[in-house]
Amino acid sequence: MARRFRGSEEVKVDAKGRVSIPAKFRRVFEASDPDWQAGKRAQLVIVYGTRDWNWLQLFTIQAMEEIEDGIAAMPRGSAARNLLENIYQGHADEAEIDGDGRLVLPQKLREKIGLTDSAFFISAGDSLKVWTPEAYAEEERALEARVPELEPGADPLSLLAPATARDEG
Repeated sequence: MARRFRGSEEVKVDAKGRVSIPAKFRRVFEASDPDWQAGKRAQLVIVYGTRDWNWLQLFTIQAMEEIEDGIAAMPRGSAARNLLENIYQGHADEAEIDGDGRLVLPQKLREKIGLTDSAFFISAGDSLKVWTPEAYAEEERALEARVPELEPGADPLSLLAPATARDEG
């Protein structure tokens, strides 16, 4: 099983669009890049999505290969396959983490999400989402509003399906 990202970090964005990838996140990119070895640059894929996306999603090479295998298994010409190809292949760029642990975010991507001097990384399993801190704060409020009403003190893990249902699906 591939390593997963955990946690969140706010980092500075320099004038050239470089962001420092925290070490705990770099290790996941390295471990999930089949061609990576010490001294080489870890590869990743930046998905910037459709017009309404106001975040970037950084996928490990291994995660992107799984996504692309799933897309390739869909019927050619289907609306669903066309949509997924458009998002995950057409609206994506390959990138690498430099020797100083930085990732260069191209200007067109920074402009797309309104990124200026600060970026917020939040883990999403086998990917990281990159937001402006302000946009993420708004997204977090929206997420919380979509959560079904829980009994006071209830454990959010109660939202997971029982283990037998997860194992069958």
